[in-house]
Amino acid sequence: MADIVRADDTTPPDGEGHRARLRQRLFADADGLLDHELIEYLLALTIPRRDTKPLAKALLREFGGIGALLTADAGALMRVKGITETSAAALKIAQATALRLLRVEASSRPLLSNWQALIDYLRADMGHQLNERFRVLHLNTRNVLIRDEVMSEGSIDQSAVHVREVIRRAMDLGSASIILVHNHPSGDTSASRSDIDITRAIMEAARRLGIAVHDHLIITATGHRSLRSEGLI
Repeated sequence: MADIVRADDTTPPDGEGHRARLRQRLFADADGLLDHELIEYLLALTIPRRDTKPLAKALLREFGGIGALLTADAGALMRVKGITETSAAALKIAQATALRLLRVEASSRPLLSNWQALIDYLRADMGHQLNERFRVLHLNTRNVLIRDEVMSEGSIDQSAVHVREVIRRAMDLGSASIILVHNHPSGDTSASRSDIDITRAIMEAARRLGIAVHDHLIITATGHRSLRSEGLI
């Protein structure tokens, strides 16, 4: 990894003026700020006497964009020269806040009538993950989200996802229905044979107990796929 910040890097003479201008632009029109300017100002709050623009640009290059940067775990962030534990925490709190807002929007109405908000939340939360993650969204009789739980990490097959555990958890929560979700780090939204098989196994077990499986969504950084809309379940 290339050196990003030299030990003698400090805020340039007009550093405070530059930050003041960024702050005013943030207040006036946050959408007008470029990705590197958002990260630059966030880092400036934790690194007050250093020009953080080079570090912000280097972080975006290193992780491939603002989504992947904010999704990166704290350890990966702190392996970048110039990023302290405090700076990593600032980046992670920005991610957590954004996800909280998206989740509130997604769960504010019945999910089946608020589909785009759900997709936006899922893509922000897991679209940039480097490992596959399988989660279950539990809904009540009004299709309102009552629990969102990660069930496994790693490849999605019957050795990693246990049908019995998914169904038992749905029963414990009194779920009327569930939505299955997992991500493909490769960026390919195509459903594998394992994806289809595990979905059908969960659907059959849930049907016997009167629990509906609305869909299985595959999430990537740039898109998603619904197994139900594809006619695969």
